[in-house]
This record gives sequence, C-alpha cells and structure tokens, in this order.
Amino acid sequence: MSPRHPAPPPDGATRDSPAPERGALARGAGQHLLIVAGEPDLAELLSTTLELAGYRISLSDTGADALARVVDQHFDLVVLDTTLPDMADFGPERRPALPHRPPVLLLTEYEALHRLVPELGLGERDYVTKPFRVAEVLARIQVLLRGTRPGPPRGNPLQYGDLALDDTVCRATRGTRALGLTPAEYRLLRHLLVNAHRVLSKEQIGRYVWGDHRDDNAIEQLVSRLRRKVDRDAPTLIHTRRGFGYWLGRADADP
Repeated sequence: MSPRHPAPPPDGATRDSPAPERGALARGAGQHLLIVAGEPDLAELLSTTLELAGYRISLSDTGADALARVVDQHFDLVVLDTTLPDMADFGPERRPALPHRPPVLLLTEYEALHRLVPELGLGERDYVTKPFRVAEVLARIQVLLRGTRPGPPRGNPLQYGDLALDDTVCRATRGTRALGLTPAEYRLLRHLLVNAHRVLSKEQIGRYVWGDHRDDNAIEQLVSRLRRKVDRDAPTLIHTRRGFGYWLGRADADP
C-alpha cells in the first residue's frame, strides 16, 4: 500500500514554493514555453492549459528534438516529461553547451524522484510528480519565471450574446447549456470569439489550434463539430466566408 503522505522531496527541489490562492490560478504574460511530452494526451492537456493561461507554446515529442530547439531558439521555460524513452541518451557527457539555459519544470513519477537530473543541461529547475494538479503546474511555472504580472480577476468570462467561455475552468456555455467541448474545439471557439466579426483563414485557425499547418479537411471537420454544439440554439453564430475562412457573430452584423 502506498504511503498516505509522500516522502519529503530531495535536496534542491522546491516543493514549498508558494501556490496560488484558491480561485486565482497563476497566469503568464506571453512568455514562450517549450512543452516536451511524448504522450499526445499529456501534450494536449499542457498546451491547452498553458495557452489559455497566457503563454506562447511550442511542442516537442522527443528529447533529441527538444535539445535541437533549445539550441536554435530562445525559450523562457521548458516543461519536460522525464519518462520520454530517449531521455537516457542525454547523460552529462553528451550535453552540449547551450547559448541560453532556460529554467525547466520536470514532470516525473513519484518512484523516480531519486533519479532526478537536469536532463538537458538546463538551468534552474523544479519538479511536480505525476499525476499532477494543473494549479500546481501553473504555480511552479510562475515561480520559475519569477513572474510578477497579476492575472485578470475571476468572474469575467469571454462573452458574445449568450455564448460564454470561462478560461479559469476551460468551460463553454450557450445560455444555460454547457457545450462539452474538446480541447481543440475550445481553442477554435476561443479564437473565433476573441476575433468576433473578423474572418479567420484556415491557416490562421490551424496554427492557433494545433500550432502548425493542417489540411483543409481537418479544419473543416473541426468547424463542423463545433457548429453542431454551438449553433443548436438560434441565432447561428459561426459562419463561412467562402474562399476566405470563418467568422463568429450574428449574421445581421456580417463583417
């Protein structure tokens, strides 16, 4: 049987770092984060959560690709899953000199705490154990970044008519009806909502929702699924501008 309370962390870990007050999740100010995770579900959760919290996100699914990115680009922080299969290839003797050493937040299994090392030779580090709480990840990122910019007050969701998005809980509603969106659908709806009455091209949508280019069919299917959830109630809010893209708003306020 596992212990009721976890053992104290190893030296150098900052498990006593301050956590955000209940109901006031830590938020970013546009810093560029690299998420390194091989599991698609984990990468999706982290990218969605951190993007909605105000960070710019890039994704990598292997240690080798992450290392190449850190060498070539400037990142403010790296979130690294230490269970990646190729992490064993990056021992101290193989770590290259890096032009910039961003802080790193390690995601690790509790049983692996004794083997924690700064896998990519990065600078200041902290860790959370899996399964983790999103609030803890956000708080530890803020501590590592030494962020001081306060987040916006709660209780002020993005809204258009009876359509509302609450980023604090990643929940979308139309009137009293919860829409039950997937992460990709939520990101698409958010992008349309903050750009209400502005036509967004498929390329713009693909890069915002997935971080890269997707074929037209994938975007059309995503828009179709979102429409079925949003536009069950009148008036219709998601529209196609044929040959240009999509926009959100009332038809009598056509952009």
